[in-house]
Amino acid sequence: MSSEQRKIDKQLVLDYQSGNKKALVFLVKRWHKLFCKKAFYILKDADAAKDIAQDSWKTIIDKINHLKNPESFGSWALRIVYTKSLNSIKTNNKNRNELENYKYEQDILDVNEDDNEQLKKKLLQTVKKLPENQQVVIKLFYVEDYSLKEISDLLNISVGTAKSRLFHAREKLKLTLKI
Repeated sequence: MSSEQRKIDKQLVLDYQSGNKKALVFLVKRWHKLFCKKAFYILKDADAAKDIAQDSWKTIIDKINHLKNPESFGSWALRIVYTKSLNSIKTNNKNRNELENYKYEQDILDVNEDDNEQLKKKLLQTVKKLPENQQVVIKLFYVEDYSLKEISDLLNISVGTAKSRLFHAREKLKLTLKI
């Protein structure tokens, strides 16, 4: 980032710290897309990246008055985005590891004794081929009967992200099973 860019950020931060709330609007315009890109680079999930960027702004707003070197706003703010992105991965991995302890085979195969055994096996194989985040949402929604809100709370994701993962998982299952 050029020294000119740093000077602009410094002035906007100083203006905001002095009570000019409009300065924050300009900071958001200058930085929000980069925050989303940085979070997406780490998370590989556009919805989660947007959530992280939004959450990062909350933290930035809460702590910006304590920023001692306003010229370093960019690196300070990106560090917040980076940390929140990594924490999100850790949280999701922890939740995923807890959920992996469930036995997918038993839950899916025991749904209905009268169902076609081949269809159950194919369904199980197809679910296992889905990305892990979609597997978890499918299992929680269909096997555990969680609502989208409960899934979003459990996995620490937005309801929109849970809905999106469920939709994409269903689409992949339909294509594979030709339903």
